[in-house]
Amino acid sequence: MSEDQFMGNLYQRFPVTVEKGKAAHVWDVDGKEYIDCMGGYGVALVGHQNQRVNNAIKEQVDKIITVHSSLYNKTREEFLKTLIGLAPKGLTQVHLNNSGAEAIEAAMKFARKFTGKKGMIAMKGSYHGKSFGALSLTFNPKYRKSFTPLVEKVSFVSYGDIESLRSVIDDDTAFVILEPIQGESGIIVAPDGFLQQVRSLCDEKGILLIFDEIQAGLGRTGRLWACEHWNTAPDILCLAKGIAGGVPMGATLVKPEILDSISKGEHSSTFGGNPISCAAGTAALKALTEDGLIENSEKMGKLFREKLEELKEKHTMIREVRGKGLMIGVEMKFEVRDILMGLIKQGVLMLYSGRNILRILPPLVISEEDVSKVIHALDVTLTEEEQKRNVQG
Repeated sequence: MSEDQFMGNLYQRFPVTVEKGKAAHVWDVDGKEYIDCMGGYGVALVGHQNQRVNNAIKEQVDKIITVHSSLYNKTREEFLKTLIGLAPKGLTQVHLNNSGAEAIEAAMKFARKFTGKKGMIAMKGSYHGKSFGALSLTFNPKYRKSFTPLVEKVSFVSYGDIESLRSVIDDDTAFVILEPIQGESGIIVAPDGFLQQVRSLCDEKGILLIFDEIQAGLGRTGRLWACEHWNTAPDILCLAKGIAGGVPMGATLVKPEILDSISKGEHSSTFGGNPISCAAGTAALKALTEDGLIENSEKMGKLFREKLEELKEKHTMIREVRGKGLMIGVEMKFEVRDILMGLIKQGVLMLYSGRNILRILPPLVISEEDVSKVIHALDVTLTEEEQKRNVQG
């Protein structure tokens, strides 16, 4: 791959050169078709070449490409109204930025400024990004060890264990941050009642609660917001990935009193609120809420998990199937690299979490036919892998 000579060794790469995409499918330069269960790591939320998004981008390009937030822009205003109209209760203000890591960085600054406190609590198994602040809240040592010292005063507690959280809170704790469903660590779903317990504890102690729904939000789990599954709302909500249909965008939604604590010049973003991103964002939000994508996520996710449970009965390599909507993890008893390569041969692109977990994040437009084809491809690949291991054994 010619890109490798320019981009260094920063990414785990697969031997597929993607040329085009449509809905939940992509094609390589040789014309081979794949069902896309990677979805650009969850970015292709409303599908490749979503017509609403494409039309919005084309229309905006013919108007203007960039308008800094020191000036006003009607495209940005429309997006903000649309987003806030859908946001969890109380989140009526937003800082627009360009990525998930930037959304987290803004949340950290806002929370510390508003509370006047420095202490931060994140979860074991968390992933919030790789910029210095976001990395400080990310648990996995393999990402952190080469870049210490990071931002100080971060504590990590056991995900799902309210007493573990309670034990580290002190008078200088500014916020607690968590993913309602942990993505990078293998699609770990919050135990029932945990989010409500954290919300109650934060209220009791005067601590801000931040939800990172960069991967789990925007219909991915079969609800518009993952936190809806537990009827719980945060003080700050971080979004990115598919929010603008594939165009770079991040957003940090906050309660008004929090953003009011930030003075002019204390935080900004040159590209945040770019009109092209905002036009695409409005189109993506309309696609999610008006074209049945959230309902399809719930329906296809349920079908996926049912079929995967059937495969689990057939293939002892599968240890556990978990997730909500179209955010699904399949934990294996062995490393999944060969399985991913086998799926590529079968015309399926899929992600991984760690060494032994398949991660399924397809566009929310995926069809029942596509789900059946993915299950068949996985069945064939697992059978071949088992036969190979039997021969080697």
